[in-house]
Amino acid sequence: MVATTPEALTQAPTSFDCDEEVNCVEVPACDEDGCRTSLDVRIDGTWYDLSGWRKAHPAGTHWIDWYDGRDATEVMDAFHSVKARNMWQRLPKSSEESVKLLEKTTPKDTDTQIAFRKLRAQLEEDGWFERDIGREVILLSIWASLFVGAAVTAHTVAPISTVLLGLCMTNAGWLGHDYVHGVDKWSNTLRQFTTFAGGLGCTWWSDKHNKHHALTNEQGVDEDIATDPFLYTWAPDPKNDSPLRKIQHWIFFIPFSFLFALWRVDTMVVAIDAVEQKRPDSKQELYLLLAHYLILLTVFPVNVWLPAIFLSGLTSALIVTPTHQSEEFFEEFQFDWVTAQFASTRNAVMTNPFSEWLWGGMQYQLEHHLFPTMPRGRYPELRPILEKFAKDNNIPGGYRASGEFEILKMNWDLYRRVANADPVPGAPSSRGDGQQGSISLGLSPAAAGFGVSGDKK
Repeated sequence: MVATTPEALTQAPTSFDCDEEVNCVEVPACDEDGCRTSLDVRIDGTWYDLSGWRKAHPAGTHWIDWYDGRDATEVMDAFHSVKARNMWQRLPKSSEESVKLLEKTTPKDTDTQIAFRKLRAQLEEDGWFERDIGREVILLSIWASLFVGAAVTAHTVAPISTVLLGLCMTNAGWLGHDYVHGVDKWSNTLRQFTTFAGGLGCTWWSDKHNKHHALTNEQGVDEDIATDPFLYTWAPDPKNDSPLRKIQHWIFFIPFSFLFALWRVDTMVVAIDAVEQKRPDSKQELYLLLAHYLILLTVFPVNVWLPAIFLSGLTSALIVTPTHQSEEFFEEFQFDWVTAQFASTRNAVMTNPFSEWLWGGMQYQLEHHLFPTMPRGRYPELRPILEKFAKDNNIPGGYRASGEFEILKMNWDLYRRVANADPVPGAPSSRGDGQQGSISLGLSPAAAGFGVSGDKK
């Protein structure tokens, strides 16, 4: 079914109402404060009005709104299955007046973007997104072995149990990360794995993490780089400064250790809110979280599970922070998403098999950002293809990679430099208003030029 227009509505201001299957009908435009009547996004050269579909989007509205008045082809391709992408033709098209204005304000697709779309199509045709079930069973078996080992030693050798449980939690996070991103049957079945095994809800993770993928290193938007007032990744405006910044390179391990604890709290808050909002599968997720804590608190004494959470947080933070923080930050929206991923990402090259497993695929950060739904087991083979792509398309900085210990040192050097820097008046805020090119909700170029009724302002 496609968008329909009842005759009675053709003379009045209208918007669209859609369901999860992208069945849309035109309805009277809402007029309450904060109501979105325009959300124009370009996908493969065509402008679509997503204002009616955003609420029905199964993964929420967290990053869609930021693409109002922009091209979202690469992001939509990156996050969705082929089936979902084939639904786009059902979406209502943007109005002719909006398209005329949007085409004047939105840059044309670059040669790099076009080349990347061809690369993605070729990889899909060659089966790169098919999952190796045997490999997944091995990875899950390692996680299960860590859990059993931690449980067996919990009341006899607490330090060993703590280490094993910490590794178990970190490993659960990486497995769940892969499954939350995945769009294949295996991932759909195990989507809630990290909820049960790691205490990290996939609703919270999806809301936060997909926004990070869509707007990587964009100041004021990407929550993954909004770590102040405990850690600063650039010299702040004096009004946003903190005395802790001057010693952050000496105390970084403290906020790092709290990472998983904070994520667990955020998970529970989002899970409860999702139930109240009646988001898909929200009750199942909350029940699995409760089951996780029932097992955790029953099997392990507090002197094991509490330090294990902090150990897992420290390990995970050491892994996830350097691959982006070592590279470029953006004050404005990046229209060429592909080039922006190369510019904001540095891979880590492992020196041993244990590190290769421990990093959980995060050492292939660029491969993951460009192809988040691809099983992480394919990333090592993808590296030479992306190195060639960067060279062939003259991408500034090329394919960036450093040794695992070198990149950790680069991250510490960043904290040290920022700690020693003076505050900068007018520096971007890490939250809300720091990204100059971002468009606030409902203020796309189209919305700025046309009112609800379609009359020029």
